[in-house]
This record gives sequence, C-alpha cells and structure tokens, in this order.
Amino acid sequence: MQTQKFGPQLLIGDGAKGLACDSKPYVIILDNGVRVFARSVIIATGAQYRRLKVENLSQFEGSGVYYGATFMESQLCRDEEVIIVGGGNSAGQAAVFLAQTSKRVHLLIRSGGLAETMSRYLIRRIEQNQAIVVRPHTEIAELNGGVHLESVTWRDNRNEERENHAIRPVFVMAGAIPNTGWLEGCVVRDANGFIKTGPDLSQEDLTEGGWPTVRRPYLLETSLPGVFAVGDVRSGSTKRVAAAVGEGSIAVAFVHQVLHAA
Repeated sequence: MQTQKFGPQLLIGDGAKGLACDSKPYVIILDNGVRVFARSVIIATGAQYRRLKVENLSQFEGSGVYYGATFMESQLCRDEEVIIVGGGNSAGQAAVFLAQTSKRVHLLIRSGGLAETMSRYLIRRIEQNQAIVVRPHTEIAELNGGVHLESVTWRDNRNEERENHAIRPVFVMAGAIPNTGWLEGCVVRDANGFIKTGPDLSQEDLTEGGWPTVRRPYLLETSLPGVFAVGDVRSGSTKRVAAAVGEGSIAVAFVHQVLHAA
C-alpha cells in the first residue's frame, strides 16, 4: 500500500526471464512476453536456500528449523544442544559461533570429512572446540513435533542406521542458489552465481563486463552502469531482511544520481 501511494506500475506475477543489456534503455523481458524498458534497474530477485529433503520441513521452518545463525538465535538456544547441517564455511562459522553459548553443537555432513569443502582454519577451530561434534555420513531423516520442533532423527547414509535425539534447534547451512539465471551475459557474478557489486568488482571484472565509464561503480551497482543489485542475490550480502531493505533504499538514492547524470 505504501508503494502504491508513490504511483508505480505494479506487475504482479510477471517474473523476469531475461535482460537485454547490449544497448540503452535496458529491456526486461517478462514471462508473458511483455518487454519493459528502463534507464536503470534494481535487481532484488533473492536466492533459494537449499532445503532438507524431509517431508514435513515447512511445518518447522521458523519454529525449530532456521537458515541463519545470528545473535538472536544464539540466545534462543543458550545452554541447549543444536544441530547444524552443512559442510561449507557458512556451516563452520555457525558452528564456532553457536558453540559459544550452546551446550553442544552437532555438525551433520553427508560426506566423510570437511577437508574438501571448508577452510582449513575453520576446521582447526572446530577440532579444537570440545563443544562441537562432527558427524560425517549423517543426514536428517525425520523432524518430529507439533507446533514446534521437539526431536530429530538422523541416519547414517552408509548403513541407514537411525538415532532419535530430543534436539530442537536445527540450522540448515547448506548454501543458497541465487536467482540470476535470467541475467546470463549481462552482469559479473561470483563463482556461486551471486552478483558482484561496488567495491567487490575488480578492474578485471569491469574490463570483462565492458564497463564503459571513467567512474567506478557505486556501492550497490553491478558491472552494468545503472543496474543495481540488493538483498540475497548480491555477492557478500548478510542475508537478512533488514539489510536487504536498507540496501534497497540506498540503491534508490544511487538511481537518482544515475538518472540525473544521464
């Protein structure tokens, strides 16, 4: 309602499937074939978090299953046992962080070890922390409870042996897939497909992306002048709603600068 007060045209349900970026104005191609012309674009298409393959997962998302480990979550599970699912750096960082307040952290990984997916310094910190238990070849099989998660059943993926534990908080840190496939060939992305912006864009990135102006990109600007990225779709973002909203506000201010200079 607040947005509508400013008079924008809202196209609900018409997702973008492509961006024509080889000339200006840019052209956003929607799923229904409609073409929208724009002198500046803010990309806020987010990312899809990798989810557990458990039938009733959605029942406990936000009430026992979480996708981020912040100070707030660390206080909610103080002196409790927690489960972290994932073998990458984000999972390792979450394990070290939550071990400061939790009774015990169970780090569940599908593979046989962390060496191929996690930085060595994180592995050392995990090995040195007696509050963290690494459980290789282990996956969550069942989530049990009513309104809130009450227990978790995990299984050994080598012999299918199962164990049930009255552990409530589960942190899924298995990575995310950014919604950037429709931007192929237009903006520079990192190795995981997230959009690089501002200071994260090296001179090599700008040369590769064909950056045409003397000035450096603005804080949230992509390798395409006048095109900005905010929120989870952006490389290096904090993956929090409040941060995404703030980035959106900042990007709007830069859009005004781009349009004024054009």
